[in-house]
Amino acid sequence: MTESEMPVHTQDGTARRRPSRPRGESIRLGKEIYEHDIRPQVEAAHHGEIISIDVETGNWAVGDSVIAATDRLRAQYPDTVDTYSLRIGDGVLRHFGGRPLGISWR
Repeated sequence: MTESEMPVHTQDGTARRRPSRPRGESIRLGKEIYEHDIRPQVEAAHHGEIISIDVETGNWAVGDSVIAATDRLRAQYPDTVDTYSLRIGDGVLRHFGGRPLGISWR
């Protein structure tokens, strides 16, 4: 089994597959999906909140934090793996740390 085939273990103990694309490609896709498909639907009502987007499917969820938005997205769509998050209206979201939130690499 190659590293890309190895599952990612989440904090709740479940295993998910690893994203299949490079991080830069996920960012590009996430921005594109947001600008073309989602922005007009959420900007007025959710300005300042966080949106997490599944870059595979275009599914999305809004929350008060990255964790809340991503948890909501994964609750609705359990197979979600490759996500992109941003602050609605600002386009800026600071992320600190060396790995995606909610995932531990084992």
